[in-house]
Amino acid sequence: MTNLFIKKLELRAQLSDRDRRALEQATAKVVQVDAHRDLISQGDAPEHAFIVLDGFACRYKLLPDGGRSIVAYLIPGDGCDLHASILNQMVHSIGTLTPCRVAAIPYRTIKALAAYHPNIYQALWWSVLVDEAILQEWLVGVGRRSADKQVAHFLCEMMVRLEVVGIIQGNSYNLPITQSELADTAGISHVHVNRVLQNLRHAGLIDQKWRKLHIPDIRALKDFAGFAPDYLHLRPNISREGFIEPLTDIAKAQLGEP
Repeated sequence: MTNLFIKKLELRAQLSDRDRRALEQATAKVVQVDAHRDLISQGDAPEHAFIVLDGFACRYKLLPDGGRSIVAYLIPGDGCDLHASILNQMVHSIGTLTPCRVAAIPYRTIKALAAYHPNIYQALWWSVLVDEAILQEWLVGVGRRSADKQVAHFLCEMMVRLEVVGIIQGNSYNLPITQSELADTAGISHVHVNRVLQNLRHAGLIDQKWRKLHIPDIRALKDFAGFAPDYLHLRPNISREGFIEPLTDIAKAQLGEP
């Protein structure tokens, strides 16, 4: 089975066979997690980062009144807070939305991979920075886009992100997200989300059956949403500038290499 985490990292770095072997070893311990379970809870001090190999998860924050705000979706190939080891505690939770296959990588191993494998270092930093860029785009959407354009923009984003890892079928893709979860994402009511989706369907921009979304005319939906994928940074960039020198002795010890 293709390791989509490695596939995604290869978008931004030329990984050697040795790099791939190190990543395969780091993600070898895989567990199956049921839907609607927390991988990490707000306030935790985690020792591992989780990699979503299959399924959908999300980052979310709970409000004092019990409400929830979803601040990111994690799809196959995504890492969950790869940089969180520098924090004293998590400021959000990560929960599964569907059954997920996840790999847990100790933060000490991530540090060793970054120190001893400069290409992996670049790719991991790219992942963190893209997460930040997506969050910024969502903030723009919440603050400046109408609800229908905000939802349409999100549907375009998910299509592109899933296409990158090869899990869409033509103009269709599985979107296992409920209307309540979409409401928690857009910051609007469940009733408002239902009305927005109906309007998009009536306009011929989407067709949704069960949890599968079909986009009859991708260009029309992108134009309606004002969607441009630049913030996802999909174009290859394999420059070696700025690589750190490997901390050989430490890294070898932590990776178990001679």
